[in-house]
Amino acid sequence: MSSKPIIKCIDLWFTYPNGVLALKEINLEIYEGEIVAIIGQNGSGKTTLVKHFNGLLKPTKGRVLVKGVDTRTKPVYELARYVGYVFQNPIHQLCSRTVEEELAFGPRNLGLKPSEVKERVEEAIKLFDLEEYRYVHPYRLPYPLKKLVAIASVYTMKPEVIVLDEPTTGQDHRGLRMVQNAIEKMHREGMTVIFVTHDMRLVAETAKRVIVMYDGRIVADGSPREVFLNDEVLQLTNLHPPQITEFCKKLRKEVPQHDLVALSVEEEVEYLQKLLQKAQST
Repeated sequence: MSSKPIIKCIDLWFTYPNGVLALKEINLEIYEGEIVAIIGQNGSGKTTLVKHFNGLLKPTKGRVLVKGVDTRTKPVYELARYVGYVFQNPIHQLCSRTVEEELAFGPRNLGLKPSEVKERVEEAIKLFDLEEYRYVHPYRLPYPLKKLVAIASVYTMKPEVIVLDEPTTGQDHRGLRMVQNAIEKMHREGMTVIFVTHDMRLVAETAKRVIVMYDGRIVADGSPREVFLNDEVLQLTNLHPPQITEFCKKLRKEVPQHDLVALSVEEEVEYLQKLLQKAQST
């Protein structure tokens, strides 16, 4: 992860035309190569915030900088070269006649050579397991697959930052794993990944940093473990950690030697095995 912020919000405020004050005094830096989850209840300002990252919304007050450039001075299509955005509802961005054409649409508009467009399309089809749907109209797919195609279509553009709004909505276990794998692959490729979600399991297992929002403000910013241990913030926002994390928090109070608050079942099993080995060796 770089020490250089790729997105910076400076005293950001936003009011919708109907008078709703959605963001208040947001000061935030997101760095190159981070995986950031933005969480909070409905109406807390999550989607409003991330729509400022590619210029879909412009500040009412304050500034948002992307790679040092004020978003108020650039149109969305220019910012989209750097910040790819996947809408919560995939219907809002799917526009081609087949999945293959959908995946090629973005790279083609970037002016890439046909060979590179094809390479990116094939890579996305493999990553998201879309081979059998290659020639299907995206609108004929069930909602979870529409969502995966929407993510894949932005992935093929290889932006420096990718924003995912509720990427696991409607996904089964297989779809969830595909989204996680995609986030991890994008991160390995050097992308900054930001996702808005209510899925605390995705947060626990994938995010490296968590931003918690409440009533248009940022009320916490830390690692998943730090946030899930902050009972005051959890109570304020009515957020609930994954079941295994809740279990470990309770176990920690009753068993002093169990000092880990696990973020996944796998992490807890590994920790218990080490405790057992330690006990057997003494």
